[in-house]
Amino acid sequence: MITTNQFKTGVTIQSDGDLWTVIEFQHVKPGKGSAFVRSKLRNMRTGAILNKTWRAGEKVETAHIDKFVMQYLYSNADMHVFMNNENYEQIEIPGDRIDRQLNFIVEGMEVEVISFEKEILGVEVPEKVTLEVTEADPAVKGNTAQSATKDCVVETGYMLQVPLFVEKGDQIIINTSTGEYDTRA
Repeated sequence: MITTNQFKTGVTIQSDGDLWTVIEFQHVKPGKGSAFVRSKLRNMRTGAILNKTWRAGEKVETAHIDKFVMQYLYSNADMHVFMNNENYEQIEIPGDRIDRQLNFIVEGMEVEVISFEKEILGVEVPEKVTLEVTEADPAVKGNTAQSATKDCVVETGYMLQVPLFVEKGDQIIINTSTGEYDTRA
């Protein structure tokens, strides 16, 4: 158990029968009345975002989340297979549970699998990943008034905006939290 005064970004709590991760929080002390904590929470199972206000000092139950490193092996229809490199145990995770992360995962990549009481909640990809460009629009000459960008598709099928100098076959680094181009590898 923790109090709402101990909220930190990334803390996982149990509330209303669900698991939530604290994305943002703000302690507010109005001139009149009692203090409260305004928070933004993400549901660990569905990914839904909830804005919730708590009384300052209110007790909340924490959730013990386990993270372990596994290697992505392959896709089997809508199931995705991951393997523990220590004991070679394999698990399958439904694609709808990790659809956003699949934009940044290639076969052989190591990711952190997140679980709660033996229930697999999803995967966590590294903050930045290096992927190969498979398609890139040609640069339009003279289109440099602003920081000019063009569409490109990487090896996972993810489409993003990149600078004009990026070509097919280039390795680029993508920030996985924003899904945006970071730099060339």
